[in-house]
Amino acid sequence: MDDDLAGLPIERKVRLLTGKTMWRTHADPALGLRELVMSDGPIGVRGEKWDERDHSLALPSPSALAATWDEELVRRLGAVLAAQARRKGVDVLLAPTINLHRSPVTGRHFECFSEDPVLTARIGVAFIEGVQSGGVAATAKHYVANDSETDRMTLDARVDERVLRELYLAPFEAAVEAGVWVVMAAYNAVNGTTMTENPLLAEPLKGAWGFDGVVVSDWGAVRSVAASANAPQDLVMPGPRSHWNLGLAEAVRSGEVPESALDEKIRRLLRLAERVSGPSSSESHDDRDLLREAVTASTVLLRNEDGLLPLSTVERVAVIGPNAAAVRFQGGGSAEVYPAAVVSPVDGLRAALDGVAEVVHSPGVRTTTKPTPLHRGNATHPVTGEPGVLVRILDADGAELLSEHRLTGRLPEPGRAEGERIAELQAVLHPDVSGDWELSFGAWGPVSLVVDGKTVIDEVIDVDTDDPATLYLDPAWRTVTVALEADKPVLLVARRQLAPDAPRASVLSADAPRGDDEFARAVELARTSDVAVVVVGTTDESESEGSDRATLALPGRQDELVRAVSAVNPRTVVVVNSGAPVLMPWRDEVPAVLLSWLPGQEGGVGLADVLLGAAEPGGRLPTTWPAEDVSAASVTPVDGRLEYSEGLDIGHRGWLRSGEEPAYWFGHGLGYTTWEYSEVLVEHGNRVRVRLSNSGLRAGREIVQVYLSRPTSEIQRPVLWLAGFAAVTAAPGEAVEAVVDLPERAFEHWADGGWQREVGPFDVLVGRSAGDIRVRSQSW
Repeated sequence: MDDDLAGLPIERKVRLLTGKTMWRTHADPALGLRELVMSDGPIGVRGEKWDERDHSLALPSPSALAATWDEELVRRLGAVLAAQARRKGVDVLLAPTINLHRSPVTGRHFECFSEDPVLTARIGVAFIEGVQSGGVAATAKHYVANDSETDRMTLDARVDERVLRELYLAPFEAAVEAGVWVVMAAYNAVNGTTMTENPLLAEPLKGAWGFDGVVVSDWGAVRSVAASANAPQDLVMPGPRSHWNLGLAEAVRSGEVPESALDEKIRRLLRLAERVSGPSSSESHDDRDLLREAVTASTVLLRNEDGLLPLSTVERVAVIGPNAAAVRFQGGGSAEVYPAAVVSPVDGLRAALDGVAEVVHSPGVRTTTKPTPLHRGNATHPVTGEPGVLVRILDADGAELLSEHRLTGRLPEPGRAEGERIAELQAVLHPDVSGDWELSFGAWGPVSLVVDGKTVIDEVIDVDTDDPATLYLDPAWRTVTVALEADKPVLLVARRQLAPDAPRASVLSADAPRGDDEFARAVELARTSDVAVVVVGTTDESESEGSDRATLALPGRQDELVRAVSAVNPRTVVVVNSGAPVLMPWRDEVPAVLLSWLPGQEGGVGLADVLLGAAEPGGRLPTTWPAEDVSAASVTPVDGRLEYSEGLDIGHRGWLRSGEEPAYWFGHGLGYTTWEYSEVLVEHGNRVRVRLSNSGLRAGREIVQVYLSRPTSEIQRPVLWLAGFAAVTAAPGEAVEAVVDLPERAFEHWADGGWQREVGPFDVLVGRSAGDIRVRSQSW
């Protein structure tokens, strides 16, 4: 191999280390190197295209996967993703995201696992093992301290070395130890140096940890030539244009970058190609039952007064809320996929109660302010009359080069054709109500919108961001108000110019006049039903990649809706459909609260299983949920710097330090039975045996959580910290024993360039959450 590399021209080496396309690397048959295909993401394998006609399975969000506290289940789900990747010809899955939930207001919270490094590491490793068992590379991202979205491309995270080692690097260390094949370097800087040039790529990643895989850049994160090439940054994405492509060959010739650095990067790329070319142990099949299991295992029962859940003896169920029929099954941004079908809470309950009870529905309120893309329910192809949108790609003279029938007005990637200059979207809109409709078109550059032959938009939308999530997925839009009549179709024709290598995202939208009638209807349905299930949640506007949240409050009038419904129906269950904490000012006013996260395509089926008692809600919180709003200061850089001033005290550690009480503690989650903890024994200093029994009337699963504390420590420590956990199952009245082996690292702290253990005893605390300790002992 050294001889082969020595004979390669420099330009050819550089070519191998820069992307060929948005999702592919270059091949070199002489080296035995084929193209490698990459794809997002953490809940499903989208593939190389943003095409709603190309379906993918949609798993629950990563925050939901962590809520299972179930490594074997996550490992099985990782294998499902590997099978999906193989089916789509994908070699490298750009997941998991193992950054921490440093702040509840982080916009990409749903795509990360947990606020705790131990839980994040264990769930992340299970995910990696599952994916790579199928011969597909997992990617541990985003290395490192990429824990917020505000100014994420440029912020400089200032993190103390001990904090970096004990918190933010810990999940990456575990991933490398587990044998992850790819690590992604983040956009941000850490302690003054952008991550694609940062010394942390050398030490500890490739040095002390011995990572032998490929370091790929986040898309567009390499912004230099020599500095990034001299760092252990191996592969620049995307292609075809990059800083390395434009200047690295000359930098090697001038001596700024040694040619041996390129050779080392290519060796790593060849090793990756060999790994993903091996045999696969995964087979693609229908995995909807596993996805359904993941929904029930991740659902967290936060409150259940008087045993309202599981529901019984119901004849009429009101399912209310903006997310009840249009469930938010995934987060916004680069991780989006297109499942063949999504089961909403309304659909799930109607199927489960078919022939048993009536299920009625009203959204009650509207929560979105963004335009709603055309869809198969309100738009038809202007030629064939089929549901959907006609997309035409035209040349500079307006001649048609390509025509395709799309199913939605939201098109991150309209079709491509040589000589293209214009993308045109045509659709017949079928208004179902009369009034002033809002028609919108989103794209970059010159845009126009014509309604039944009349031009209503004609202007230029300038690019005002360099964030890929906005450039390629969420372009700026222009809106006009047009009076339309119910059942009188109108033809919409939108055009935008296509520039070479420029973002192509185009979104044609239509929104009906807004009214308040649904609120009263929802309350009336609740009043006349045996039970009311109110599904509230976030939107793509309030929780998405590319921006942090200004508030944890639910958008719109959802809090008001919950209170109005519970006032007329004492049997009210609230289901929270979000990927991250939200405020619940009514949480003590309703008898039952469930957290369903962003549950993936089988969310409605799994929710029905939990509500009706076919399955127990198995989830425990991977993140502490605040009772009051949280300042955005923790995610807002000042003069480009973001100080991690809280040190080791993030999440539940910070709450314990302050002495304040959150709404719900890290680790909290009820079931449909109860548990009694009787004794904890510590053997050989690190084996913890916990005896407990199922004191309820149903079989159940319990997560036994072991924390450590050292009140007499001579160094600054958290009040307590998670050291390990284990799950047990038991029948009613059955006594069981949980065995938790604590790693040596749980007792260690970082000091003077290494891991050290303080002499003396540590308190061993065992409980159901960080705020609910049941038994305790000591370890020497």
